[in-house]
Amino acid sequence: MQVNVTSDSHLILSYFDDIHANISQSYWAENIPKPLLRKALENSVCFAIIDPQAGLMAFARMITDKATFGYLADVFVQPAFQGQGLSKRLMEAIQTHPELQGLRRTMLATKDAHGLYEQYGFEPITNAFPFMQIVVPDIYKPNL
Repeated sequence: MQVNVTSDSHLILSYFDDIHANISQSYWAENIPKPLLRKALENSVCFAIIDPQAGLMAFARMITDKATFGYLADVFVQPAFQGQGLSKRLMEAIQTHPELQGLRRTMLATKDAHGLYEQYGFEPITNAFPFMQIVVPDIYKPNL
């Protein structure tokens, strides 16, 4: 299957409902509200594989200042298109994107795709001591 990766934000956002449907059911952003996700996408460099007939096939976004740091997030391939190399196509497009060249550090978090990201130079943090975080678990879950 010959498909292209796009970073055209207008085109990508035309598939916002599909993107939200996937991300809001993910383990990392379950129940994220639509307005919050839209704001996040509008302030990121987004990538998608879109087929005119099949629709949204895959998505990823880079949270970045476009100068020194990037955080790869919200990567997914629709179940019907998994196993066709689309995640690799996304990663190649991300790594060669002109606005993402020369970053001093690029990070991501994953529970299940270490093998994919290692192919593109990512490695586990060997000394996590300098890194700190604030975590708000279940931030998007409705209050019961």
